Amino acid sequence: MDKIYDMLIIGGGPAGLTAGIYGGRAKLDTLIIEKENPGGQINVTNEVVNYPGIFQTTGSEYGQNLKQQALNFGVNIVSEEVTDVKLENDIKEVVTNKNVYKALTVVIATGASPRKLGFKGEKEFEGRGVAYCATCDGEFFTGMDVFVIGAGFAAAEEAIFLTKYAKKVTVIAREPQFTCAQSIADKVLSNPKIDVKFNTEILEATGDMQLREAKFINNQTKEITNYQVKDNEYFGIFVFVGYKPQSDLFKNILDLDSFGFIKTDSNLMTNINGVYAAGDIRPKQLRQLVTAVSDGAEVAYNIEKYIESVKEKYKVSYDQNIKSTTEIKNTKEEFLDSNLKIQLEQITQRFENDINITVIKKENDEASLKMELFVKELVAVSPKIHFSSLNYGEDKEFENSINIDKVPTIVILDHNKKYKNLKYSTLPSGHELTSFILAMYNIAGPGQTLSEEIKDKIQSISNKKVWRIGVTLSCNKCPELVQAAQQIAIRNKNIEVEIIDVFTFKEFKDKYNIMSVPALVTNNDEVYFGVKNIEELIKL
Repeated sequence: MDKIYDMLIIGGGPAGLTAGIYGGRAKLDTLIIEKENPGGQINVTNEVVNYPGIFQTTGSEYGQNLKQQALNFGVNIVSEEVTDVKLENDIKEVVTNKNVYKALTVVIATGASPRKLGFKGEKEFEGRGVAYCATCDGEFFTGMDVFVIGAGFAAAEEAIFLTKYAKKVTVIAREPQFTCAQSIADKVLSNPKIDVKFNTEILEATGDMQLREAKFINNQTKEITNYQVKDNEYFGIFVFVGYKPQSDLFKNILDLDSFGFIKTDSNLMTNINGVYAAGDIRPKQLRQLVTAVSDGAEVAYNIEKYIESVKEKYKVSYDQNIKSTTEIKNTKEEFLDSNLKIQLEQITQRFENDINITVIKKENDEASLKMELFVKELVAVSPKIHFSSLNYGEDKEFENSINIDKVPTIVILDHNKKYKNLKYSTLPSGHELTSFILAMYNIAGPGQTLSEEIKDKIQSISNKKVWRIGVTLSCNKCPELVQAAQQIAIRNKNIEVEIIDVFTFKEFKDKYNIMSVPALVTNNDEVYFGVKNIEELIKL
């Protein structure tokens, strides 16, 4: 008999993870499906200071703590993308790009994504000056002018964050005042590096490969002002004008309001029995961390009551087994802590074959030394991982075989020391640590589960492609693209993938005018910005 979960949660943001924590604590058999990094939008929040009982923390740290807390209560978390749902029956089915799952209840906690504004030039310059994530892309605008569009909490908070990098931050707000809490508005207004223009809207942004000019209009006086850079300078525009609910998958299935948010009753249940919604996907006045976790706790409490009658009807037991994707339990960025060592050791015990990791380095180079130390400490976790290092130029034949042109670089080889078309020109820490662990797992075997259809599509790629992926270690969106690309490269010799830290190798960033990550450069020619899954990459 197929495994039937008590509670299946779509979305691993604060609402979904909190529902998992409360469900796990109540001994409900719980699965969370999250296509990106657990934590959701909180991962790109620089500072959390308004959550009761927490004086100050970062969004990414809070998200990681939530994830670990859910795992500690026995919650299963898988990194997959939901492609279809069948919710009408008592036993629900959720289809992902890898598996089909069944559950007695489903919680939709897919949240919302940044909304586009639609001004002239926004689409054309996305990734080349127009951005939606200060944490991911703020560093690209170090020493430059930056405009922040919006008057809400996100715009105010991100304007403050961007002062770490920008020469000057100008907030463009169409409203006559901020719409967020007065305390954070006061922080913006008192910041000497921030200028605020109320009753103002952006008309257009223009330039060549980067932004060079922008026009704004005062919606009271109708006066148009023009901003233009000097000489070869450029600038950035960060848009924070609200969020679009991620509910497209549920159209014509669940009742939505006129904005696309999922309607619920007082128990957070939708119009279908056993299907709930929690967090920013619901209509609500306040979209904050505190309301998201409140929804998560409440929905788990209500589900605990609901499923007893369904369990009795179908005689569902707690001791069923399921073949599930291994969850990499990534903790904090200090990848040498004892908890992570234990987790890595458990993962490597599943390796079918040994692997070899080679570091190609420069002598007396700090970045090379850090990379070598990282690999040595990783190798110490398991006898199945073997280490070697080469000074650049020491083995020209090997260097030519792997097409190396950046140092330092990490190359993962299989048990026969065969190059698997994958190299890291970055220290794979931060958000990329999980990607690196998955790369080792896929090369050693058995690897992540893929459908036969996807495997066939990967094998059918006959044209040789070199994919260079520009990332930063602070980007929480980059790993999804990296993990998809490396699965293709490992399985098809015609695809070669290199992951590049754009701030370590600035010549790569400058050559392709990369102002946002992730950035995918194909065959040294076309550049694509933003996340892509395996199927989208195959189409390239």
